[in-house]
Amino acid sequence: MLQRAHSSSISRTLVISLLLVLPLSVGAQQKKKMVVAERDTVPLFRGVAVSTDVVGPAQLVFGDYGQYQAALRVNLKDKWFPIIELGYGKADAKDISTKMAYKTNTPYGRIGMDWNLSKNKHDIYRIYGGLRYAYTSFKYDVDGRDITDPIWGDKIDIAAHRQKAGYHWLEFAFSIDAKIWGPLRMGWSVRYKRRLYHSHDEIGEPWFVPGYGRNGNSRLGGEYNLIVEL
Repeated sequence: MLQRAHSSSISRTLVISLLLVLPLSVGAQQKKKMVVAERDTVPLFRGVAVSTDVVGPAQLVFGDYGQYQAALRVNLKDKWFPIIELGYGKADAKDISTKMAYKTNTPYGRIGMDWNLSKNKHDIYRIYGGLRYAYTSFKYDVDGRDITDPIWGDKIDIAAHRQKAGYHWLEFAFSIDAKIWGPLRMGWSVRYKRRLYHSHDEIGEPWFVPGYGRNGNSRLGGEYNLIVEL
């Protein structure tokens, strides 16, 4: 009788132990399943896109300076976007108060990368963080009549043509774009520009730098892009 009671007690203990361990085992398997991420089967090369900025031409129409710009962007897995931007900057400005005129027109270029920051990389909406290296080498004209000499106080005329200058700078970009219809996308970009190195002739620093904007150590600018993704 004692043996039967002892065997029955052992059996009940084993059953209770199995009932306690089984949920833990099932829970552990579920956790393992939750940790396993789905494999991204999207191919590396996803196409190219060409784009143009509409802000630069509007600046030329309504102001004294601006640029025409086009870009070629490669799509890698909807995550990385190497990009090349080429443009042609122009300025034809006159300052009534200083009686100075400034003129230039020349190309510029940028090369860099955008990273898709969106949680869903394959959505029709994208948020980018980006970096560009940019360079331009150009000539500019400075003219002025009846300018007061800052040292002697005499009235002088200035006619400094084909002055040479060079600019290297970095651009940090934050951009958003979305699919509108078919291959057409639209979006805007905010750029913070930081000058790295520059050179100029004796007449002084240029008033406007193609692709960079008004002269200075840093600039904040923006673009609105029409994009065709192929």
